[in-house]
Amino acid sequence: MSARYNFLAEPFHCDFNNHLFLGHLGNHMLNAADYHSSERGCGMAWLNQHHLTWVLSRLAIEMQEMPVSYGQFAVETWVESVMRFFTSRNYAVTGSQGKVLGYGRSIWAMIDTRTRQPVDILSVRDGLVARYVDRDLPCPIAPASRVRMGEGALCSSARMGYTDIDLNGHVNSVKYIDHVLDLWPLSWHKAHGVKRLDVAYVAEAHSGDTLDFYMEEEQELTFCVSVRRHVEEGTAVEVCRCRVEFKP
Repeated sequence: MSARYNFLAEPFHCDFNNHLFLGHLGNHMLNAADYHSSERGCGMAWLNQHHLTWVLSRLAIEMQEMPVSYGQFAVETWVESVMRFFTSRNYAVTGSQGKVLGYGRSIWAMIDTRTRQPVDILSVRDGLVARYVDRDLPCPIAPASRVRMGEGALCSSARMGYTDIDLNGHVNSVKYIDHVLDLWPLSWHKAHGVKRLDVAYVAEAHSGDTLDFYMEEEQELTFCVSVRRHVEEGTAVEVCRCRVEFKP
């Protein structure tokens, strides 16, 4: 059972190309996911009252076109499958007159906010989420990738602060997208758009953490980025991996 939610590409959420920032599109997808789950009794507000929360494990966004400033667009979302510790959720982004702009795929886990340990999704509210699975609605893009890469080369570092942190107390899932896309200069973004982005979330990062960004080129116009948190001198913990495929 899918649902569709309408949004506006607000001008101050758009880049110099007049297109919605990919991070803001990711936020709209996550908002649609919460609206959808809340209307079905498993949203963040209910979960937080019971010391539970959803955490994003993987995200893939593949776009043919991006919404433009002042443009109306919609995000349709539905649950594709539910397992014990993970659930997969898909998205379709459409513009005016129902034109398809792109798709997204995501994988979510549920954790106990006190222990930070995984929770059996099927044990929550008698497996309520499983009642809303829609296996018949297609999502034509490839599943979200684990993003495999080698050591890579250090290309940037950033210290996480107030505006990076979400209501769960860790670095916002979408903030990683913003920091990764900042690795390329403005001149690159003038000549290229993002065709597909995959993010695999590995561990949490928090305010005050310094994150290092390591990059390697997989092939022409396709790059992999490993984001690593400083633990102590010479030691780091990987918090996420990204794969960015650009188009001219």
